[in-house]
Amino acid sequence: MSAQAHAPATNRSGATQDATKAPATVARAARPARRRQTAGQNVLTGLLTVLSLIWVIPLMFILLNSFKGKFYISDSPFSLPTGETFAGLDNYVTGLQLSGFARAIGWSLFITVGSVAVIVLLTAMTAYYITRVKTWWTSLIYYLFAFSMIAPFQLVMFPTVKIADTLGLATPWGMIVLYLGFGGGLSVFLFAGFIKSVPMEIEEAAYMDGCSPLQSYFRVVMPLLKPTSVTVAVLNAMWVWNDFLLPNLVIGQDERYKTIPIVIQMLVGSNGNRDMGAQMAMLVLAIIPIVIFYLFGQKHIVEGVAAGAVKG
Repeated sequence: MSAQAHAPATNRSGATQDATKAPATVARAARPARRRQTAGQNVLTGLLTVLSLIWVIPLMFILLNSFKGKFYISDSPFSLPTGETFAGLDNYVTGLQLSGFARAIGWSLFITVGSVAVIVLLTAMTAYYITRVKTWWTSLIYYLFAFSMIAPFQLVMFPTVKIADTLGLATPWGMIVLYLGFGGGLSVFLFAGFIKSVPMEIEEAAYMDGCSPLQSYFRVVMPLLKPTSVTVAVLNAMWVWNDFLLPNLVIGQDERYKTIPIVIQMLVGSNGNRDMGAQMAMLVLAIIPIVIFYLFGQKHIVEGVAAGAVKG
């Protein structure tokens, strides 16, 4: 009786000890995995930090040299602007006086805002139509837009200039049309990917409430496209604002319509002499607006690219 009475207690005690040891064993086994994960995160953080510095250092180089005298930039490009090398705001004054920078800002702003507005509005509507209307030719149009992202600009550079001259597009207004053509491929691709994820039931409910297809698009679908619209706007704004080649080829010969990149390039003299200080100062002024616009829209970029490229 005594042995039988003590046997269950012994079993219960052993089971309790095993149950206590099990979490400890699992915790010890998980420690190496956590260490590897932490090490991987540290390596990734270090890599991203190095990449960030690679992108930031050129900007800091431009900013520092914009406050140096033009004769000291080539001799000591990475030194701080102190003492006799510090030129204050002289480079900014010189650049604004010699280059016609103020007028160039106006034309760059007009072309950028107009191009971005037209691209966002028309490509969103195009993507909506070719996504909702399932025919062979809408599929063909979609693949043609996708193919336009692959074709390099150099392939169509000279035909574009010839067509622009023939059709009278060698103006700031014509530049908006050209940018719509070159920026439509990526924009339609992003919008179409997101629209595929929008349930048709939402639009059907709008139709039952008396909305026409156009009203349904602007009142129901377009508000849902905000993340992708911001992404498309930011990406195209950075491209159009900083573009040098297309404006130089199409309107670069007309003194009235020069954009910021063309004006900055004009600071190079006919014999190759250049005022590096003024160039750096004008580059800083050119960077500021687009950086501010990017900072306001950056939180939507990853969301919009993921929505346009993955969904659907």
